[in-house]
Amino acid sequence: MVTNQTNLFLIFIVNGIIIGLLFDFFRVLRITFKTNDFITYAEDILFWILTGAIILYSIFTFNNGEIRLFLFLGILLGCICYMLTLSSYIIKTNTTIINFLKKIITKILNIILFPIKCVIKTVKRIFFKPISFLTINIRKNSTNLLKNIYNSIKNTNKTKNNVKKAKI
Repeated sequence: MVTNQTNLFLIFIVNGIIIGLLFDFFRVLRITFKTNDFITYAEDILFWILTGAIILYSIFTFNNGEIRLFLFLGILLGCICYMLTLSSYIIKTNTTIINFLKKIITKILNIILFPIKCVIKTVKRIFFKPISFLTINIRKNSTNLLKNIYNSIKNTNKTKNNVKKAKI
């Protein structure tokens, strides 16, 4: 009986360590990838769902669904021991690894996307620059044409008024 409870206590200490690892996983994600508040809330909800699932699975698997205080004390002790001993090393190591991988992936993507960027730049230069040149010139010419038409209408109105005045 005592050995069974001791084994259960050790199993739930391991559960506490697993929950600490899961917590650090989400901490590393937040450190390496800057996310908005919605993603952070979603990660928090996911963490608590996974934590609850781990605890419930362990309680039903190892203790036939019986909830005892020492199980939660084992989880708490496992989390505290993990946080005090291994947590900082795991966070530093994983953050370094993920940042290194991000740099490598960014460089690879830049190398892969460089020809595509050059093609896009060339296409813009070949097709869009003449189109923009034409639209700018059409706009200038059309405004000049409209000004000329307006001025000619204005001048014809003046000449009509002058002719009317001369007749009177």
